[in-house]
Amino acid sequence: MGCKTMYLKKIQGPRSVTLPGGQIMTRADLPDTGTTRWVASRKAAVVRAIRGGLITRDEAKEMYTLSDEELESWTSAVRRHGETALKTTRLQKYRQL
Repeated sequence: MGCKTMYLKKIQGPRSVTLPGGQIMTRADLPDTGTTRWVASRKAAVVRAIRGGLITRDEAKEMYTLSDEELESWTSAVRRHGETALKTTRLQKYRQL
């Protein structure tokens, strides 16, 4: 029987972080870098990763080709109203307030 060797890709920053609720988030929990359809759960994962220190804002912008304005709109929506604010129907409601 052969021995399997696993190689870990060299990355900057932590491989995992513990979020305020106690959940552990790893880079495997992040959306695919080719993501073009941004549903609320994917946006929330990126915001959680930034807030938890798994990735930086600059890394997120580069990984997902996001603008400052787009990323800021996600983070401010979560800060003000929680992750449910990232749902399209909720965004429309909160913009009207």
